[in-house]
Formats: sequence, C-alpha cells, structure tokens
Amino acid sequence: MRENIKIGVIILAAGSSSRLGYPKQLVKFKGKSLLQHSIDLAEAIGFDTKILVLGSKAEEIRKETDPINFKVVINEHWEEGMGTSISKGISEAVEKEKQLEHILIMLSDQPLISKDKIEELIKVQLNSHKQATFSEYTGDIGVPAIFSHELFSELIKLNGVQGAKKLLYNKDIRFQTIRIENGKFDVDTKTDVEILNNMEEGSKNN
Repeated sequence: MRENIKIGVIILAAGSSSRLGYPKQLVKFKGKSLLQHSIDLAEAIGFDTKILVLGSKAEEIRKETDPINFKVVINEHWEEGMGTSISKGISEAVEKEKQLEHILIMLSDQPLISKDKIEELIKVQLNSHKQATFSEYTGDIGVPAIFSHELFSELIKLNGVQGAKKLLYNKDIRFQTIRIENGKFDVDTKTDVEILNNMEEGSKNN
C-alpha cells in the first residue's frame, strides 16, 4: 500500500480544554489517557516521522504521557488557535524528514477512531490523485485527515482558530472524504467524559 512512500503523522494536543476545566488529553479511557490512545494508534500503524504538538499544561501532560517515538514540540502560541499548532507541526515534520510525501493530522481526543479507519484513510489518499483526504461524519468534515506535500506550504501558513478545514473553501484544492462513523465523538465537556465512561462500562459488561 505504501512501499517507499514517506508518510508523517502529527498529533495535535496543545489546547487548554477550557470547557472541561482540566486537560482532556489526560482523560482516561480503557486504562490509558486519550492522548496515549492516539500515540499508540499511530505507533501501531507506523509512520516515517512522528510529531506531537503540546501547548497548554505541556509539562503536566508530558509527565503523564509516553511519547514513544514521537518528537515532542511545544507551540508557544497555542492560545491563538489550532492553526498555529498545525503550522508548527508541519514545519517540524518537514524539517525532520525533508522527503515526506504525505502527512496525517490526528487529534488527541477521538478515542473511537480505529486503526482500520486510519489505514483506509491513508490507502484512499495514496490511490488517488487528490491533494487531501478528510474524514466525514454526521454532516461534518474534519480530521483525521491526510495531506500531500503539495499542501504543506498552505498548512504552514495557517494561524488562528481555523484549522485545516480552511483548505476546503479553496476551490483550487482537490480533496475527497471517507466516512468515519465514530469520528464526530470527541471530548470537550464533562458530559462527554460521562458518555465515554458509560461506553467503557458497557464494553466491560458485554
């Protein structure tokens, strides 16, 4: 599927979790933090370059996380929004491996995303002539998403609260989507944490 094609991955984990009140990156699910779930998922797939972008409460999160083979970088401008984290992550990935052909962007709070779906996302991208492949769920489009090297310069230009979805409005960019049913669920509030806990309890009882 990806012989001799260099692919990097960036996990965005720099936000302050203001609605939750404590770092959602460290919320536990099935015995490990949400961020560790994302790291372990990426490790299970294998990438040529791995970047973890931290920001708010970086030291606390770093102490509670095993980044394994990820290079940890700090976004000093995390308060300005996700765009700055994407820009930082892409810049670091390209600097680390100048021959990267594609970069996958993941979040730290989508615990229901499966390895199979990430691999499908990559396969669809590699088998197409599109510049990007996004996840589609419940009428929305977002990440995980994978981008070809043609878009790296556009991603590095991002700033502020708007992330990579900004590229969707550029009529010159060729993109596609794949359906990921569980992609919409992320953890932003205490209600989300309760839902996650109920899912875990339900899985134990089945």
